[in-house]
Amino acid sequence: MKWRKIRKRDRGDVVDIRGSSKGGGRSAGGLPIPAGAGGIGGGLGLVVVLVVLALQVFGNGGGFDLGSLLGPAAAPPGPEDGQGLPPGEDPQKDLKDFSSAVFAEAQNTWDESFAAAGNPYEDAKLVLYSDAVRTGGCGNATSAVGPFYCPADSRVYLDLSFYADMERQLGARGDFAWAYVIAHELGHHVQNVDGTNARVSDLERSEPGEANELSVRVELQADCYSGVWAASVFAGGDLEEGDLEEAFTAAEAVGDDRLQEQAGGGINPDSFTHGTSEQRRTWFERGYSSGDPKACDTFSVDSV
Repeated sequence: MKWRKIRKRDRGDVVDIRGSSKGGGRSAGGLPIPAGAGGIGGGLGLVVVLVVLALQVFGNGGGFDLGSLLGPAAAPPGPEDGQGLPPGEDPQKDLKDFSSAVFAEAQNTWDESFAAAGNPYEDAKLVLYSDAVRTGGCGNATSAVGPFYCPADSRVYLDLSFYADMERQLGARGDFAWAYVIAHELGHHVQNVDGTNARVSDLERSEPGEANELSVRVELQADCYSGVWAASVFAGGDLEEGDLEEAFTAAEAVGDDRLQEQAGGGINPDSFTHGTSEQRRTWFERGYSSGDPKACDTFSVDSV
């Protein structure tokens, strides 16, 4: 991806708190995962790390009990009281610059899309943190939950170390696989701005038995929105050979069926909350091939 030329406008939307001295890092012995967090309870063993990372990555922070993932003594920094790393002392500078460029360009895409429809777009913020973070409405979280969006404060939270986790544990490699992750999270912000999140919350309250199905549709729509952004990158001539395949691989890597199979516990479709590998790739491709957010209505089809 020719990312150094895609950044049209720096929106000032990145909050870097990786240099904060208040971090409450990950315990070497593992963290307790509460029942209900991605459907997993018990200790954080190697396989559980894989599943927790991937089940909750590319997700909407409003759906997780993030606060219970840290011990009571932890005091992670929040977006308002941290500080970044000087460029000369930042071993992740290139990845930070790439992530910031993707986030800014994706916001430009949605700003233009909303404006074309005659609607205002409200910017999200990207918070870069290390090990643990305090959100503005979704509790505390550690890096173990992966990238997530908190609708309460309109922020995407990202620990850049997850880039290596994606490659090593999920087999999702390449810069455009990473770009897919970021664009997916911003897709959840789009859902927050256009009222989808509120409508889904109402449906979950009235039909609690449909919560998992609704969650799948929310996640697949965010995948589709990621594809819409990828289409805008292609239209700008900034995709490189192999980029799309990287995104396809990343989408498939985080399918519920793939993750459950890797965890060794068998595949249980009734517990799916994000969609199968095939569904995730299909909806990303639908967004990419159409370049139209209207093609991403996962709620009006009988089956996703």
